[in-house]
Order: sequence, then C-alpha cells, then structure tokens
Amino acid sequence: MRESRRAAPPEPRTLRLALTYLWRAMRLRCPVCGQSRIFIPLLRTRSIMDWLTPLDGCPRCGYPYEREPGYFLFSLWVLNFGFVAMTGLLSYLWLELFADVSTPVLIASVALPAPVLGLAIARHAKALFIALDHFFDPFVPIDWPEDSGDDDGGDQRPERPGQGGGGTGVKLPEPEPAGAR
Repeated sequence: MRESRRAAPPEPRTLRLALTYLWRAMRLRCPVCGQSRIFIPLLRTRSIMDWLTPLDGCPRCGYPYEREPGYFLFSLWVLNFGFVAMTGLLSYLWLELFADVSTPVLIASVALPAPVLGLAIARHAKALFIALDHFFDPFVPIDWPEDSGDDDGGDQRPERPGQGGGGTGVKLPEPEPAGAR
C-alpha cells in the first residue's frame, strides 16, 4: 500500500518570511522555492502576451502561479495602475513646482512615459501579488484519497440534482436505437 504524502504545514508568518517573499518577487522568482522563474526570460519573449503572462506554475515545487481566472486583476488595477498614477502625479508636481516648463511639455512629459512604465512594471506587479497572496493565504495542495476502485473518470464532485435538459422544463425524447424500425 502506498503512503499518502501530506503537505507540510505553512511556515508561521514573520517579517523575515514576508521580506523573503518580496525579495523573490522582485527577482521574478517563485515565492515558495525562490529558484524557478515566474515569467519567460526577456530574451525569449516573442510577443506582448509572452511578456505579460506568467508560466503555469513552478516546475520545481509545483506552486501554481495563477489560481483562477481573473487572479491578477488586483495586481493590475491596484499595484500596476496605482504605481503608474502615483509616479505620474509626483512627476507632475515636481515639474510644476521646480521646473519652468510650458503646459504642453508638462503634459507630454507626464503622459507619454505612463504606458511604457505600465508595461515595464507589469511583471513585477504580478510577481509581487503572487508573493503577497502566498504570504497571507498560503497555497496548500489537497491530498485526494486513494483510488477506491470505482471508475468515475476522476470526478471528485458530489452528485448534483437536476442535471440535463438545460433547465427549460422540456423533456427531450430518447433517441431510438439503430435498426429499431
């Protein structure tokens, strides 16, 4: 009989652990093991999607980088957009107060770098979000019970009543077997 592997309990949350995860995120490395990359290396990116999309998970420790659809919305809206907006606001204030530039130059020097900065830090915003999420909500893989012998195709969901028919209330006729006529 095989022994089932149990996942180790998560480490206690300490400042040192948080700083370790943040350091790994700034290096674009897996927050768990710190070895594997989260993204495709810069020289191997061929499109903007290669640049923005993290890998499926860590090949070394198995940590999934994207847990569900829409997982990175917080990182893009708060971390990425917030950093770009704050940088634009601070550069505007600095130019307005300490530099004597015309209004078109002021607007251009604040607005033109914003999209480039947004794309440049998108990877770090996602990596930082992965690290923060792992710190506050550690991912622990589920230990599924051993195979009980019944072949259900690996579906571990409980039975749900009312499946089929599409909820229209109309019962479709059963198909006739071939050669019944």
